[in-house]
Amino acid sequence: MSTTNTAARTNADGDVLAGAPVNPAGVQSGVGRAGNGEVEAQTIATLRVGDLVEAVFACVRKERLITRSGDPYLALELRDQSGSIAGRVFRDADLLAGRFERGELVLVRGRAELFREQLQLAVEQIARSELTDEDAVRFLPVSRRDVDELEGFYEHLAREVFDPGLKGLLQRLLDDRDLRAELRRAPCSLPSSGPGRSVSVHHAFLGGLLEHTVAVATLAVELCSVHPRLDRDLLLCATLVHDIGKTREYSYGAEIARTEEGRMLGHIELGLRLIAAHAPSSLSAERRLALDHCVLCHHGSEGAGGQRPASAEALALARLNALDAAVKGAFEQGLGR
Repeated sequence: MSTTNTAARTNADGDVLAGAPVNPAGVQSGVGRAGNGEVEAQTIATLRVGDLVEAVFACVRKERLITRSGDPYLALELRDQSGSIAGRVFRDADLLAGRFERGELVLVRGRAELFREQLQLAVEQIARSELTDEDAVRFLPVSRRDVDELEGFYEHLAREVFDPGLKGLLQRLLDDRDLRAELRRAPCSLPSSGPGRSVSVHHAFLGGLLEHTVAVATLAVELCSVHPRLDRDLLLCATLVHDIGKTREYSYGAEIARTEEGRMLGHIELGLRLIAAHAPSSLSAERRLALDHCVLCHHGSEGAGGQRPASAEALALARLNALDAAVKGAFEQGLGR
């Protein structure tokens, strides 16, 4: 194995030790043994039937269920940056359940098997793995797009806004280093999987907010060439800030979760507060009201307490936002779910 602290994690027979949490300093997600016994780099996406697995994953689901014969077992969902996989613990389920919780990083030993035509892990040993929050981020799903490139697109689109007040607002947002870092990191929604997944789930990965924002803004530029009567500066600025509140909505560990203010206020209210905090004196009350209205209504009549768009720009933003979310969701989850 290429992981460290092996002695602290296994006994002479190669079993994971019970008791204290494992602490594989520097361990990499998905480093395990292939079916031929050779050590090789593995991710969930590269697992094949019969592969032996010994690796650290994020546990994002943990349920104690009962088999038809009345025996307890654990149903798990394990994740790394390449994807997620179901896991099942049938042997010593209650004993192993006490060694970890959902939302923690876990060291897993098991084998990849096929069940109802779906690959899953038959877990033999599992225990929590002590890694820092920064290490945990390595196990979260990430955008396939280059974040630096997306940030460059965002800056380019911001430079296409010429209204002094709106341009000043965008510049102040970009000059906020902490906000900018969160803009690069934040997802658009919480990852969800399995039956009953929300249709609103899209761009549910690190960098998802920036990817979605650039897409919606690019669509807005094209729409303005088709409908030149649209207020281009207002619509483009609105697309660039419509989800800015999501930079305050999420926290990051072994899984993505909502912050307290994210749960209590939601990203629209948080976004309006960020706009207020960064608004320059050159942004008139009239322009600020038009921008706030676009942000408030960008989910259409389904959001903001049923507030309906009262301007063509607000309507356009709501439609473009829904379009990109639906298309991305179709690619991520498939149609008809």
